[in-house]
Amino acid sequence: MPASSSLHPSATCSLSAAASSPLRRGGGRRRVSAAMGQSQSAPTPSGRGRNSGVSRSPSLGLRLDLGLLLGGRNRKGRSSSSGGERLDLAEWVRCFVAPRLTQPTAEAEAEAEGRDAGNREEEEAGSEEADHLVVMVNGLYGSSADWKFAAEQFVKRLPGKVFVHRSQCNHSKLTYDGVDLMGERLAEEVRQVVQRRRNLRKISFVAHSLGGLVTRYAIGKLYDPSINDETSLDSERFSNEERPADGGKIAGLEPVNLIAVATPHLGSRWNKQLPFLFGVPLFERTAAGTAHFIVGRTGKHLFLTDVDDGKPPLLLRMVEDCDDGKFISALHSFKRRVAYANLRLSPTDEKYPHVIHVDKGNSEHQQQEESVEASLKDSLEEMMIRGLAQVNWERVDVCFHKSWLRYNAHHNIQVRTHPVNSDGEDVIYHMIDNFLA
Repeated sequence: MPASSSLHPSATCSLSAAASSPLRRGGGRRRVSAAMGQSQSAPTPSGRGRNSGVSRSPSLGLRLDLGLLLGGRNRKGRSSSSGGERLDLAEWVRCFVAPRLTQPTAEAEAEAEGRDAGNREEEEAGSEEADHLVVMVNGLYGSSADWKFAAEQFVKRLPGKVFVHRSQCNHSKLTYDGVDLMGERLAEEVRQVVQRRRNLRKISFVAHSLGGLVTRYAIGKLYDPSINDETSLDSERFSNEERPADGGKIAGLEPVNLIAVATPHLGSRWNKQLPFLFGVPLFERTAAGTAHFIVGRTGKHLFLTDVDDGKPPLLLRMVEDCDDGKFISALHSFKRRVAYANLRLSPTDEKYPHVIHVDKGNSEHQQQEESVEASLKDSLEEMMIRGLAQVNWERVDVCFHKSWLRYNAHHNIQVRTHPVNSDGEDVIYHMIDNFLA
């Protein structure tokens, strides 16, 4: 198999959802500042009160009641602002005509969103005694609900061993904000979960589609290369094949499994990456220049059209250690790295009918790939392949060609909605049966 196919699954990017109505109705990405949990909710209307919203008393001066502007009043019929206080009209107008002196940065807002998500417990499952944290990450325009079935199966089949946290910080239009901001949110969310649950010792990630890129960015931020006595003692419990190449940790925990499901590791720029474009070069070139109008900065990152201060595209920077993060060192610290990919071949496994090929990624195979890559032209694609090939990957090829919902293979592979995408159940079971707990 050509080297470029190893981490370059066809039709894997969840940008294919751009052809569906939810994205078209979205009309573009929501501003980060409006989506960081800081939006105000309007009071429930309950009829008109005696106050008109503007005081007529000369002694009080001219004031404006924000409760009237928000269209809400309290139970007693008095209009009020969300904070229960009245705001001077001049001060209110100044909020619109003059910028605030301290505007939070996008990174700060991402951190705040990740902190809030990490403190919410409704998307968690597993034994309180479990010391292995499994973080599940959704893809483009997805949510924590996408991994609900998989999370239930992990807890059921690995009782007392894993504690599953379905990431909540990047959902719906927040997934348009770019791989970097989403990665910052995810990193902060993981930090908060680890801080809240002191008994955790190990960590694994299971990510779908765009979530795989977000996870790779986040672990680059969470990676700690320090080695201590405790790490050395813990590593003795594993065989040489399972032992990490270094003693690095992720969020202070021992990294074990990194499972990327239908993830466009090389972006969506090349042939046949978006099914709704039918592999037509003209359509793909057009999509590369217009994707950011649909999915914001995320589109630029996926099509490698992002230019930040003269730096290479983000996905290219993410195949090495750089100032943005220790991305390759973080990948190398995991005992297993697995890529599940959708292909159109014939299944052969009776136990896992949709799993058609498993490549354990031994060192000999890796060396062969590197020799092939060396003979190829020095394109962005091959540069990313060489970077990712620095670490050993297992590859699992999956096929839903005979599925009744075969055109929705991108969601079948994670069982996004059960029972609609139930054909992918055996893929989830394959993940669990080969999971290092």
